[in-house]
Amino acid sequence: MELQALVFRNRGALLAAPALLLVALGKPSAASIALGLPLALAGEALRCWAVGYSGTTTRASSVTARELVTAGPYAYVRNPLYIGNFVTAAGFALAFTGRNAPPGRLGLIAASLGAMLAVYATIVPHEERYLRATFGARYDEYASRVPRALPLRAPSGPQHGTYDPGAIASAESRTFVTFALVLAALGIKTLLG
Repeated sequence: MELQALVFRNRGALLAAPALLLVALGKPSAASIALGLPLALAGEALRCWAVGYSGTTTRASSVTARELVTAGPYAYVRNPLYIGNFVTAAGFALAFTGRNAPPGRLGLIAASLGAMLAVYATIVPHEERYLRATFGARYDEYASRVPRALPLRAPSGPQHGTYDPGAIASAESRTFVTFALVLAALGIKTLLG
C-alpha cells in the first residue's frame, strides 16, 4: 500500500516520462498529426467533463473526495479522468510517431501507453480502497453497476453530483499548460522534421 501511495503522489512526474520519450524520439508527420491530434483533444475534453464533476480534488497529493460523484462521465465509468488521459496520450503517441520506422513507432507507442497503464494499475486500487473506506456500501453499490474503465453499458441507478464549469479553470490550468507545451513540441519537431 505504501508503494501505491508513493506512485499516487508522484503520478504527474511518472506520466511525464512517456511524454518526454515521445518528444525526444518521435518523428511526427502531417498525417500522424491529423490522426492523433483530434484523439488527444477528445481525451482532454473527456478529462474536462470529468473535472467539472469531480472538482479540484483531482490535484491532491493524496486520495481525497468530498463526495461520491456518480453523475456525468462517472455514470459511465469510475475513472473518466484516467480514460481521458489515456486517450490524450494515445493521440499524442500517434501524432509524434508518424515518420518513425514501424518497429520504432510501435515500440514508442507501446512504451508510452504501457507506462500509463502501469501507473494506473497501481493507483486505481489505492483510490478504490479509500473510496470504499470513506463511502462504504454506497461505493460498493456504485462499483457493482459502473465499470472501472470501459463504458460497456448504459448508465443505471442513482446519479449524484453537479457540473461546475468553474472547477475546470482552477483544476486544469496545469494540464492546459502541459497540453500546450506538448503541442509546441509537436510543432517544433514537425518544422525541424
